[in-house]
Amino acid sequence: MRLSSFADYAVVLMSAAARHCGVAKMNATTLSAETGIPLPTAQKLVSRLSAAGLLESSRGTGGGVRLSRPPAAITLADVVEAVEGPIAMTACSEMGAHDCSLEQECRIRPHMNVANNAIRSALAGVTIASLAREVTPPPFVSGEVEKRVAEQTL
Repeated sequence: MRLSSFADYAVVLMSAAARHCGVAKMNATTLSAETGIPLPTAQKLVSRLSAAGLLESSRGTGGGVRLSRPPAAITLADVVEAVEGPIAMTACSEMGAHDCSLEQECRIRPHMNVANNAIRSALAGVTIASLAREVTPPPFVSGEVEKRVAEQTL
């Protein structure tokens, strides 16, 4: 299973917005410039994330977008569902009508909720705040790299 590019971009955009949380409002243009997401895509994402209640937007001077709640209260599951809809590994896992010819006799369908719930729980366990944090490399230990290089050349 793989996130769509749209969902991936939404996570990147929300992480950028989280880094500016409480500091300044952003707009699609600045989010696009900061993240490298094409402007039309950033505009669509801002619209979709606002409609889902993850971003608040205001017009006019001093307007822009900001997170609607603290970054620690927004999860990957929230973002993915905002742009992709409910998390479902198979069409029959979603509510509503399906066009699967095996649906009536399928023995797997009743068990797919277990997998869907596990994936959703995993995504719900990762917050935008954790993705917005700077990753610091481990401290450099003087001589350690040189020692490893010397060992590899022997």
